[in-house]
Amino acid sequence: MAFEPRQTSVVTYIRTMAERLFRGLEHWLEDEREQLSLWVPVALGVGIAAWFAIPNRLGWLAFCFVMLAVACGALLLPSGGRVRRAILAGSLLACSGCLLVWGKAMIGGAPPLPRTAFVELTGEVRSVNSFPARKMSRMLVRPIDMPALPSLVRVNLDDALAPPGIGKGAIIRFRTRLMPPAPPGLPGGYDFARRAYFDGIGATGRVLRPIVVLRPAIQGESLRARLFAHILKQAHGEGAGIAAALATGDQGAISDADAAAMRRSGLAHLLSISGLHVTAMITAVIFLLMRAMALSRRAALDWPLMLVAASGGALAGIGYTLLTGAEVPTVRSCVAALLVLGGLAMGRDAITLRLVAAGALVVLLLWPEALVGPSFQMSFAAVIALVSLGEHPRFRSFLSVRDEEPWRRIGRNLIGMLATGLIVELVLAPIALFHFHKAGILGSIANLVAIPLTTFVVMPLEATALLFDLCGWGAPFWWLTARSLDLLLLVAHGVASSPWAVFLAPAQSIGAFGLIMSGLLWCLLWRGRWRWAGLTPTAAGVVMIVTSSTPAILIMGDGRHVAIRTANGGMAMLRERAGGYARDAMAESAGHEGALETVATLRQARCSSDLCAVRLVGGGRNWNLLLTRSSMRIENITLARDCARADIVVSDRRLPGACRPRWLKVDRRVLAATGGLAIDLDHGLVRSVKALNDEHPWVAPP
Repeated sequence: MAFEPRQTSVVTYIRTMAERLFRGLEHWLEDEREQLSLWVPVALGVGIAAWFAIPNRLGWLAFCFVMLAVACGALLLPSGGRVRRAILAGSLLACSGCLLVWGKAMIGGAPPLPRTAFVELTGEVRSVNSFPARKMSRMLVRPIDMPALPSLVRVNLDDALAPPGIGKGAIIRFRTRLMPPAPPGLPGGYDFARRAYFDGIGATGRVLRPIVVLRPAIQGESLRARLFAHILKQAHGEGAGIAAALATGDQGAISDADAAAMRRSGLAHLLSISGLHVTAMITAVIFLLMRAMALSRRAALDWPLMLVAASGGALAGIGYTLLTGAEVPTVRSCVAALLVLGGLAMGRDAITLRLVAAGALVVLLLWPEALVGPSFQMSFAAVIALVSLGEHPRFRSFLSVRDEEPWRRIGRNLIGMLATGLIVELVLAPIALFHFHKAGILGSIANLVAIPLTTFVVMPLEATALLFDLCGWGAPFWWLTARSLDLLLLVAHGVASSPWAVFLAPAQSIGAFGLIMSGLLWCLLWRGRWRWAGLTPTAAGVVMIVTSSTPAILIMGDGRHVAIRTANGGMAMLRERAGGYARDAMAESAGHEGALETVATLRQARCSSDLCAVRLVGGGRNWNLLLTRSSMRIENITLARDCARADIVVSDRRLPGACRPRWLKVDRRVLAATGGLAIDLDHGLVRSVKALNDEHPWVAPP
């Protein structure tokens, strides 16, 4: 009993501190009550992200049970408080998000083809997308009476092989080599297999001769295809492909050099039909309708002008979305625009964070898989940053209309545009680094010219040219459109040529990305002083990116292509004749820009026609790496001797048990279970494409 007073004092102190903390949270949430609804799509997104990040069913069930346990724990808190309701709602939404995407994956996805197969396929063409710049077309084909194949396959058809009569609804027979949709070649790479699964595509391939059209297309080209061909015919010059992309969303006619320049200069968002294009179309229609109705006295005095104009803009936005193919990013932008128009029609503020949250919620409920794609993340991150900046009192006061000289007003508007561009670049940088391993630095300056040029010059000129083409008088406007697009390309190539155009970084971990995004959301969605606490995880994520080292060894999933980091910071490929895809994937994953050397030419490498032995330095020690580079059989005695001298052995074949390196053996059997690998010798870490026991339905079992 001698210690009872001290025990009582400790318990009382803890209880007092807990009550004080609870009251503080209640007061804080009461002050931020207007912002709480903004976290509804975030909580739903946490559950969706958890399903993608956790590899198997046991983990998905465990996450749901933990969220339900948290909800039950919230019921023990005092009733009527905002803390209780926030925890309860957040945990239930997270559980619902996990179950939502899990259910859609089980019901709506397309299982991939189990293995590569040569087949003679008879099927119905569901769609045809032309790529004039690559001299090929991409078709979606539904196999007929072939139950062993997926319900939808995607094949590439060279223009030189295409017979007449191929179009939507045609039935054709051809030979092809079908493969499962490709997973990421390296950790952090683009996961086409995941996207193909949710798009309903179970296999990909290339059309081979002979090609027989059993039934020609039952209908002519779609309006989108006819418009695409018409624009390419009328708009002469290098910018014709961009003109077609702005009107139809089809980027197939843009040359690789122009597309690369647009990406490097931060202008690639202009090529995909997104919020900018949908907004420009709707704004133009509303402006024209308002001016037309103002010409009528009766309409100006008696009609609800904004309601009529908003309805016309909504119809124009829906029509534009359908014309451009109704891709998910375009539909998402259209949904967000319709919400804004609904707010305008009801007399509410045009754009608020609540409308942005409502749009995000609608998209996540309809397409939960969009959360992990760069399109959803970049578009909503940019909008949230712009709206948050626009709602800031100081920024709004700086841009408010006032009586001043024109040059001052123009200067303030330019500063405002530059500030918004910089904010957007900063917010989008971690997303771009995570998905593409590069982020724009000069994009805000390029967009300062490109966005007004595209919105107020290129698109109105192109719309005018199309309108006058109905009478055959569009040629002068097409000439002006071509010159404005030449200026746009001049800006893109000029910025892209700068060595400071982009910042490169090796593939980043999901932990650093999660820290940065959670910190940014905390800073942007709250309004009180505690919002700045989000800078702590953001700074931690930035430090992780800055201090991350380039992997010393990169191994693609087939084992044939290997790249190593050289002593001077460059990268060297094992196979001199490696294709452009493998080289680009290696360079992007390593955050390397420049030519790739060949391992055989390195001073620290000794290569024969079958093997390469390379000495690497990492983590304060030397590493001996052994690589196989041919398909020729190697004597077991020789292979066992060389393996024993090596720390790491990498091969695209299945190595015998006699091959026993000191640290790591990577052969065909290992790669079938892990996928591509990134090995960091400085820290002794190995990252793989596939997680252990990954049960996501698009992941092929080993």
